[in-house]
Amino acid sequence: MRGNPNIETARPAQAFVVSESSRTNRASADDFAYQSAILPGVSRTFALTIPVLPHELAIVMTNAYLLCRLADTIEDDVGLDNEQKSQFHARFVAVVRGEQTAETFAAELFPLLSSRSLPAERDLVKNTAAVIRVTHGFSQPERDALTRCVAIMCKGMPEFQRNKSLRGLEDLDELAEYCYYVAGVVGEMCTELFCLHCPELAPRREKMLGLAVSFGQGLQMTNILKDIWDDRQANACWLPRSVFPQDFDLARLEDMHKGDAFRDGLERLIGVAHAHLRNALEYTCMIPKREKGIRRFCLWAIGLAVLTLRKLHAHPEFRSAAEVKVSRRTVKLTVLATNLTLLSNRALKLIFARAADGLPLAQDAPAIAGPREPNWLERRIDVV
Repeated sequence: MRGNPNIETARPAQAFVVSESSRTNRASADDFAYQSAILPGVSRTFALTIPVLPHELAIVMTNAYLLCRLADTIEDDVGLDNEQKSQFHARFVAVVRGEQTAETFAAELFPLLSSRSLPAERDLVKNTAAVIRVTHGFSQPERDALTRCVAIMCKGMPEFQRNKSLRGLEDLDELAEYCYYVAGVVGEMCTELFCLHCPELAPRREKMLGLAVSFGQGLQMTNILKDIWDDRQANACWLPRSVFPQDFDLARLEDMHKGDAFRDGLERLIGVAHAHLRNALEYTCMIPKREKGIRRFCLWAIGLAVLTLRKLHAHPEFRSAAEVKVSRRTVKLTVLATNLTLLSNRALKLIFARAADGLPLAQDAPAIAGPREPNWLERRIDVV
């Protein structure tokens, strides 16, 4: 999962370490302290944004992110072949479900990890049991939401990662499917957790689930566009070929990125991402105003994504993510602006409109995006 630009003014992750949770008899104070301490090492962004959520929800969301990061670590590690990755993904889902022990899983996976893995990722794998003990102390509906997300990621994400190339994806539908497996399903999980935390959202749940997938795609597309050149260093391109002319070869992007064809395709994709971020704002405005932490968590991500799209739009000739990174000053101003207007949906929409002024807007971007096969989940994954 890709994060959002850093937010320097958020509270540190250690702010929600608990001494002894009333939620579980399995996890110890050390387990909760571990998941809070490791989070900044595997995601500086989420370590800064998750703590703005309500205390109990922040604990669940931290755990959810660490589970997703474990799934990512298995897939990304160069020391594992594809068969080993598939086996460990299946075993990890079983661990999350409580069908296998986390200790055995970690003891067998850890020695196989490449030395090129980040130290924090290796440490996370080594301490999988601590994370899982926290997971298993949550309520059954919370566990169901986390398990479903992990199961879908572990099945869908590898199908794209193992077939990645510099030729890109086929079309916008395939891009939407990819975004679903790495971000949209996370949006669905977050929505389920938000609804459990705030029962007032129950009547809006179905609509929010659809918008959550669009929300995830908007954020993921922004990161894909920002990271075009960085991804190519890993022999990956997530751009859809269908938005470029037939004779445009994404594998030769270094030679072709200065022409009108690339700029036009980039504009089209910025317009699609912009449309999805409008859905993200609609999603956020559905959250009760008293849930300031949840609204803030969503709005910071939306604001920074829109500002990143502005930089991409203004600098289509960029050659690295650093060139279109939002400055710290802009980040602080974004946080301030959203905090000041947090309780007014009208004011938030006005700020969004001003931030997005001048950006292209796709008229055909779907409000709900996901796998092309409606029965994919039921056919391919036994989630329950």
